[in-house]
Amino acid sequence: MAFPQLIPSPTSSSLPHKPSSNPITLSLNPKSSNSLHHLNLAVLRHRCRKLNSTLRCSASSFSEKHHPNSPNSDDVVELPLFPLPLVLFPGAILPLQIFEFRYRIMMHTLLQTDLRFGVIYTDAVSGTAAVGCVGEVIKHERLVDDRFFLICKGQERFRVNSVVRTKPYLVAQVTWLEDRPSPSTDLDLDGLATEVETYMKDVIRLSNRLGGKPEKEVGDLRRNLFPTTFSFFVGSTFEGAPREQQALLELEDTAARLKREKETLKNTLNYLTAASAVKDVFPSSSNSS
Repeated sequence: MAFPQLIPSPTSSSLPHKPSSNPITLSLNPKSSNSLHHLNLAVLRHRCRKLNSTLRCSASSFSEKHHPNSPNSDDVVELPLFPLPLVLFPGAILPLQIFEFRYRIMMHTLLQTDLRFGVIYTDAVSGTAAVGCVGEVIKHERLVDDRFFLICKGQERFRVNSVVRTKPYLVAQVTWLEDRPSPSTDLDLDGLATEVETYMKDVIRLSNRLGGKPEKEVGDLRRNLFPTTFSFFVGSTFEGAPREQQALLELEDTAARLKREKETLKNTLNYLTAASAVKDVFPSSSNSS
């Protein structure tokens, strides 16, 4: 699920995202990093459908259960990193094709250990972020030419402390990142999550209408998820706005994340409402455009 014409909130636009106050430079070639995510999406999706009947990110993927070996926030561990031009959230499903030699080496190692690596956002403008999310391989298919098709699920978030090595692939020392309790004692997180869900439903409804799809009632999006888990699910739907997603991933306050998502959805809804009004007044011009 992705929302078209995602309009960031005024707050987020006036505070441009920075990967870190002390960004860690990994000296990646932007062209190389962009090539890591396979561009043949049709082939990739076909392969992944064979591995798993449900690949699209949905609230049902966001379990409240933690990984059985969930680390403590004070732990410092070494983690192989996979820089990509996308953001992975805890609980989200990520299909990948591994074809570059160094990451095929990484996969051979992971298949003999715990199948977990760090997905970290990178682009040519902001560089490589300092906060990422662990991707756990839940299904894989190895091809005859030693490429891999993977289905990964987001687990814990982490912050990169230092780079241990860069060859044959990146390995870094990381610490685990968790949301801190909100300082406000009278804050209704459940109520805030419900407001965000309402805006999501309205955005989906108007998006379908503008896209010429039949209007139907949007079902339960939250599915009894706790506010923190739900906030990650919402962030994962903001496809096409990776820097906004990265800013949401880095927040360590569930209330702040939900409030930012609410403002983004509210602005997107205002945009879609205006576009819908124009379509009603000028249906022929809207269809031709």
